Amino acid sequence: MTNVALAGGGTAGHTSPLIATAQALQQAEPGVSLVCIGTHKGLETTVIPAAGLALKLIDPVPLPRTVNLDLLKLPYTLTRSVRQARRVLQEAHADVLVGFGGYVSIPAYLAARISRIPVVVHEANKLPGIANRVGARFAAFTATTFQETQLPGGKLVGMPMKRSITHPELSRAEARTALGVDPDRPTLLVSGGSQGARSINEALLAAVDDILAAGFQIVHVLGPKNMTDDDVEIVHPTSGARYVPVAFVEDMAVAYTAADLMLGRAGAGTVMETSVSGLPVIFVPLPWGNGEQGRNAAELVAADAGWLVEDADLSGSKLATMVVEALADPERLAEMSRRCRGTYPADAADVLAEAVLAAAGRKTH
Repeated sequence: MTNVALAGGGTAGHTSPLIATAQALQQAEPGVSLVCIGTHKGLETTVIPAAGLALKLIDPVPLPRTVNLDLLKLPYTLTRSVRQARRVLQEAHADVLVGFGGYVSIPAYLAARISRIPVVVHEANKLPGIANRVGARFAAFTATTFQETQLPGGKLVGMPMKRSITHPELSRAEARTALGVDPDRPTLLVSGGSQGARSINEALLAAVDDILAAGFQIVHVLGPKNMTDDDVEIVHPTSGARYVPVAFVEDMAVAYTAADLMLGRAGAGTVMETSVSGLPVIFVPLPWGNGEQGRNAAELVAADAGWLVEDADLSGSKLATMVVEALADPERLAEMSRRCRGTYPADAADVLAEAVLAAAGRKTH
């Protein structure tokens, strides 16, 4: 039996590929022992246990961008977290560690290095984070999602995804019914990611009447923090089209299958999941950071498999025009869907699971 530790957390961009890889490992080797390493600050505290996976928490090690007290405390906090991670690896008798980035990954990588446990790295974004830049220096296998990603020894595998996304079980009509909308009406899906997106939500609300009047229905995933008592279902009096707000969708594969078009951010997970699902997206990248979200969506946009609108340019009128024109042209959407499906690999979870098991066989006892 192989003992595998998986480290990653903070956002869905780290936890989703972790969970998908864990599930692929369970399929590849029934009986495989899995333990996940995270911190108390991230999404992992809820989604990893919900996936039926064991989770051990260590202290986060945020890396300061300026000279401040956190920078002075860094040697102490990093040493403490490395010790905690090493204890988890020892108790799990880990044969291999696979990391997905985030605050938890640097101490986990260093703990594995000290313990002479092979490391596998997966980088979700085009621009690698500092944790994965560290881990890739001594990794047995480094996997990337995008061809352009520069990491030592990096190999393109794509984004690990749940089988419900890569092998959907519901028809479009069944998925729409599951979401409580008309099974036969063209559908716009709106989501700002696991935490929602205020600017997207505000633009959509300004565009709702025009989109519904054109006969197109909307499923709006607001995000739990953004859902209020004022967010209620709307039925257009003339067209009968419905606006259905929800706080959260348990399995986004159902939402992707239900939709003809999506409006959302351009995190690597969203870009890859919608591409593999064949769902054209109007991408609105986050307006801060290093611009990585715009880079994530660039290949699909260049292939005419999606649109990109800067956050500052997103307005209700612009959005209504784009959505109505797109949904009124099903032949173009079908062609864009075909291009989406041909852009990125769909078997990344299985490929990465094989690499993790192969690396485990090289552990130095």
